[in-house]
Amino acid sequence: MIIIKNIGKIGALVCGLFLTQSCVEDLDRQPFIEVTSATVYRDPASYKQVLAKLYAGLAVSGQQGPAGQPDITGIDEGFSTYLRQYWQAQELPTDEAVIGWNDGSLRDFHDMDWTSNNEFLTAMYNRIYYQVTLCNEFIRETTDAKLAERGINLPEVKAYRAEARFLRALSYYHALDMFGNVPFVTENDAVGSALPPQISRADLFAYIESELKAIEADLVAPKQNEYGRADKAAAWTLLTKLYLNAETYIGQPKYTEAIENAKKVIGTAYKLDPVYAHLFMADNHTSSEIIFPIVFDGNRTKTWGGMTFLVHAPVGGSMNPAEFGISGGWAGVRTTRNLVQKFPDVTGQADNRAMFYTQGQTLEINDLFNFNDGYAVTKYTNVTSGGQKGSDIEGNFPDTDFPMLRLADVYLMYAEAVLRGGSGGDRATAIGYINQLRQRADAATVTDINLDFILDERARELYWEGHRRTDLIRFNRFVSGAYLWPWKGNVKEGQAVADYLRLYPIPASDIVANPNLKQNTGY
Repeated sequence: MIIIKNIGKIGALVCGLFLTQSCVEDLDRQPFIEVTSATVYRDPASYKQVLAKLYAGLAVSGQQGPAGQPDITGIDEGFSTYLRQYWQAQELPTDEAVIGWNDGSLRDFHDMDWTSNNEFLTAMYNRIYYQVTLCNEFIRETTDAKLAERGINLPEVKAYRAEARFLRALSYYHALDMFGNVPFVTENDAVGSALPPQISRADLFAYIESELKAIEADLVAPKQNEYGRADKAAAWTLLTKLYLNAETYIGQPKYTEAIENAKKVIGTAYKLDPVYAHLFMADNHTSSEIIFPIVFDGNRTKTWGGMTFLVHAPVGGSMNPAEFGISGGWAGVRTTRNLVQKFPDVTGQADNRAMFYTQGQTLEINDLFNFNDGYAVTKYTNVTSGGQKGSDIEGNFPDTDFPMLRLADVYLMYAEAVLRGGSGGDRATAIGYINQLRQRADAATVTDINLDFILDERARELYWEGHRRTDLIRFNRFVSGAYLWPWKGNVKEGQAVADYLRLYPIPASDIVANPNLKQNTGY
């Protein structure tokens, strides 16, 4: 496992660089420590430390845990983490999650009336570009020429560099999916040379595709890297996701390419975990299924965002926090009846993926801000498969990792791409993959599938894993009146909303700061 520690000097370096490559005015600050690229990269031991900082950018909020030296400002540090903002943006505007807090503009996600001044969307956007900046600097400083110039011979840096390009591609994929036409900068742009130009969605799609293909040769073979680090299978999985959504992003179907890459992943040593619940426990790092996690450790990655949020926020009411390996619940996040009713038996007996807590909870949500309105979800815990509490003795910070990419999603993407007309796969194989998931869940197997079934099966298998907004958009169910859920569009029964909400706005602060940018339609 790559250990995330001693990142203060690395954070200082990238903080000093960030303003020169980002248009975000609220990040105008000085490095915490006087440090330069020359001092950091002169030390061979620093290369892996910088790589650890790149991965840490998805998990933690700053240079010390759990708070005190944030990577980005303009928002409470606990709210500011990449994973927390990504999860909120992907889950709260959907049928899978509601939150009982009224902080700032948080309710805008449920109401689907966000604007370019929404501080949570701004934080997500800032996180993406902070990550891009970190990755650009590492890629810029790890060329063969730079290493030779410093007299450093580290063969493993080639793989490190490919991993940094993967992480950059991942963040640019999130920018593509959520914001569309966005600022674009790479390692080839001189630091501080100019304000970033805006790239079209189609051109960004092509760039991400080319990057993921280009790094394949240098990434470590599937399941052969340290846990928590990207390998070839991670790149193939992200390509599968990119191609599956190509019609949304560029108006062109690429389902054959999705099938091709899904088959590569399925042919590796990654295998379905025999126990579904284990994927979300404190020892899920031992799972055979997780292709790319965001890694957390109760003693080394202390943050009030990330998995701390996802384990604590769903616990409240009459729930016992000790059963989740934590010191207390935050009484925030629940789900809607739409998700519950996708399972044939809400007690969980007919499908062990139905992880709902119902005692003292109502199925209907009359008050968004009452934790007892809506069933609670017990999916994420800080307890191991052996029943042991996580490593943080105070029960604040979990060991549970977030399964950003896992094999079950690849099975579902393969099946969907086949149904949508991609070649190179077949329906019988797709049904077989679906039935493997359902057999693990103790759910009845099926003899045929269609696209509506796939969308529901994705909800049953992948709920609360950050997929739902993208899925609903791909199936044309996100904004239209064809599919409604409680409080969609700020109406208890749900209502259709404007089509432009399929994309989030570029933050107003960046529009003002960078004249190269044009706002997304409707904002």
